[in-house]
Amino acid sequence: MKKIFSLGLLGLFLLAPVQAETQILKKIGKKIKNKSERRLDQKIDKTIDKGLDKVEEGMEGKEGDSIPKGDKDANQKPADTENTVKLWSKYDFVPGEVVIFEDDLQGERNGEFPSQWDLKKGNVEMAQLGDEMVINFPSTEWANIVPMMKEKGDYLPDVFTLEFDAYFSEFCTAYTLSFYDMVNQKNTTRLPNITIKPDDIFIQHSGSTEFKGDENYPYWKRIAVSFNVRALKIYAGEARVVNIPNFRHNPTGITIASRQCHEAQYAAIRNIRIATGDLELYDKMITDGKIVTNGIRFDSGKAILKPESMGVINEIVKLMQQYPEIRFSVEGHTDSDGDAQFNKNLSEQRANTVLNTLADQGIGRDRLVAKGFGEEVPVADNNSPEGKANNRRVEFVKM
Repeated sequence: MKKIFSLGLLGLFLLAPVQAETQILKKIGKKIKNKSERRLDQKIDKTIDKGLDKVEEGMEGKEGDSIPKGDKDANQKPADTENTVKLWSKYDFVPGEVVIFEDDLQGERNGEFPSQWDLKKGNVEMAQLGDEMVINFPSTEWANIVPMMKEKGDYLPDVFTLEFDAYFSEFCTAYTLSFYDMVNQKNTTRLPNITIKPDDIFIQHSGSTEFKGDENYPYWKRIAVSFNVRALKIYAGEARVVNIPNFRHNPTGITIASRQCHEAQYAAIRNIRIATGDLELYDKMITDGKIVTNGIRFDSGKAILKPESMGVINEIVKLMQQYPEIRFSVEGHTDSDGDAQFNKNLSEQRANTVLNTLADQGIGRDRLVAKGFGEEVPVADNNSPEGKANNRRVEFVKM
């Protein structure tokens, strides 16, 4: 053992300079590796933290029934007006002139049944999605709801529009529209059901229409329906996906149905509006001297234009291009909620937003002025959601 140990010491002594240099290189390499790993860990930690923050934001539902927040929002305006104008440049949906049903879900309580609706079958409840309330269809069984209308019987005239935001959690999410009230009316004329899916709309007895849907779930999509005597149009987001010139049916009411694909996913709607009357822009301008619309909408308490507003704005642009002598005073109006002076300032800011959007599309600024009247000139009472919706309007007054 002594001999072996002596030889080992001799070898170690002879190799000491080489080993010392090698050890230094190893230490340098180890430090570089450790620093790289630390930097990588920090980046990973930041990424995980951001991911957890998003998860926590989206899991703000009621206890035991959380809903993930969608990545995209139908009502969330793109980063700037230019992008909004470009994306929705062909959008031609114009809402009806008079709102007869409006539900923005204000004042609803989490877990309760929505107060402005009636239930035909299934399970429906209010839920919190992100920072707002939605009507949730929490079961895998189909549920049907109908709006509680003030007018009984056939409450849909020959001309009406329907709008709502639909939440698509995955490819199998679906919503069904029936043009009669399943609680209060009978389907005596065999009105067809319309099923809306992420990239397909199926109309009973008429077949299916495919279109390019979004690829990244979950997301919100603005659904808009326009009916004019016989013609039926349906929009999904900025795209018109159905155009039937002769629908051959007489809608009498509205029923909305949906369900979860399975327990891990969700179906929800929000911002539901039914309006009547056909807003023929030129005719209104000639007969009334102005065009009144509730179809130009903004983020709550702000002058940020919502994308679906482009339907009316695009039609105003076409009108002014066709008749270059027309000049408009763009006038903003609000409901009576909040401070009167704030509302007046806000209405003027919103009128300027509309003016600037028209100018961005080539309308000369010398043909436009902007004014704000706030809550000073109501056209309806402010005691109902429908009255408030009709008071929140933009008027194009001929000069």
